[in-house]
Amino acid sequence: MLTEQNKALVLQFYKAFDERKMEQALELLAPNFVAHLAGIAEPLDGAGFKQFGMSFYLAFGQGQHIFDEVIVSGDRVVTYGRFTATHLGEFQGLPPTGKQINLSIMHIDRVEDGKIVEHWGLGDALGLMQQLGIVFLPAPKLLPYILKGVVSKLFRKA
Repeated sequence: MLTEQNKALVLQFYKAFDERKMEQALELLAPNFVAHLAGIAEPLDGAGFKQFGMSFYLAFGQGQHIFDEVIVSGDRVVTYGRFTATHLGEFQGLPPTGKQINLSIMHIDRVEDGKIVEHWGLGDALGLMQQLGIVFLPAPKLLPYILKGVVSKLFRKA
């Protein structure tokens, strides 16, 4: 029965975030909460996680977590799927583009005494940058030309 309560708590957290009820979402985090996020070297405490979450919250409106599956094992709740939103505010120095984003995501949240105490989060950062037009990846037809240029530069230096 506790596993169903843990699942409901975690889903309530993401729903509050999607409904832009940040204070309600943050109330579900334990005082000793810690977050491990892909691409961020050090774990974040509750205040750091709030700051990170707020920067995302302010940059991307109309956000929605769409989970393909929710798996509960003891005190851990695994959610994976995608996050969709519209880029309506500044994000890491990039002015709003108005573009829709669709990111693959995976989270593991650990629940203790009715609060989320630990979070592991992975989002497709490269996909986000591509969707916002920051990163260019060449089409497969361009790869032979790019490789030829790199190889010829290497031979000229040698």
